[in-house]
Amino acid sequence: MPQRDMPTMRSKRLGNELRRLRVEAGLKTQDAADKLMCGQPKISQIENGKRGIRQLDLKVLLDLYGVEDQAVRDSLHRLARSIHQVDWWSSQGPLLRDTLRDYLTLEADSSVVRAYENMVLPGLFQTERYMREVFHGQVPEDRVETLVALRMKRAELLSRRLDFLVRAIIDAPTLHRIPGSSEVVVEQLEHLRHVGASSNVNIQVLPLEAKLPIDQITPFIILTLAGEPSIDVTWLEHLTGGTLLERREEVLVYSRVWDELTAAALSPAESQRYIRDLIKEVANEPEERAVRTE
Repeated sequence: MPQRDMPTMRSKRLGNELRRLRVEAGLKTQDAADKLMCGQPKISQIENGKRGIRQLDLKVLLDLYGVEDQAVRDSLHRLARSIHQVDWWSSQGPLLRDTLRDYLTLEADSSVVRAYENMVLPGLFQTERYMREVFHGQVPEDRVETLVALRMKRAELLSRRLDFLVRAIIDAPTLHRIPGSSEVVVEQLEHLRHVGASSNVNIQVLPLEAKLPIDQITPFIILTLAGEPSIDVTWLEHLTGGTLLERREEVLVYSRVWDELTAAALSPAESQRYIRDLIKEVANEPEERAVRTE
């Protein structure tokens, strides 16, 4: 991958890990530079994710940092090779924001995704018609079809990789504010029930009566990145992009909140019944619902 295409999410992850290992070993960038017989700027660029690293150089640095765990070494070598990987979304060019590319990379490299949503349904669970309802008026018309196709492609992860686990907690009002006609709503809820029955998906509904801390909890996603050892990171999405939290103390805050939400939410079986009952309720509503939502 040309250096001008750096940094990527994978090169940043590798650089962060190499910096952590160097610091834990009590070494300075000059020590690493001396070992590789290069200048300090090269080490800084590697640690900042602005350039890749040769496999031989990586082996030398891991030896220098005293990394003896073979699983950890193998994981870092795989990550270094994946920096040059061309992903399916790479062909979308400037149509995708850099933050969206970063998230897609994190999602594709994860073994477990834990998502809490209180406004819209998780992207992996959305139907095509729901997506269009959500995007309509929110993004330029010339980007709608690209974003719809992108989410549909993402959803293939659920069936293509059975080792890819998704855990979702959906605030009940989200299920009641699905836009569109009754037909669109029922289709989306039925799809949610179908997805929730998959062995690698766990959906819990957070009921209105759930007792939670008074602090406002915004949507968040905790991703467990595959590797040895696995690493948890938190992704926060906002109106203008997304933010990645990697510091352990910050991720732990969201992990504790996740545990609280899990305990307060309905069980997966109860959530399936909640969605089924809501489908019956919506199906019995008069078609004037479609008029109200236009």
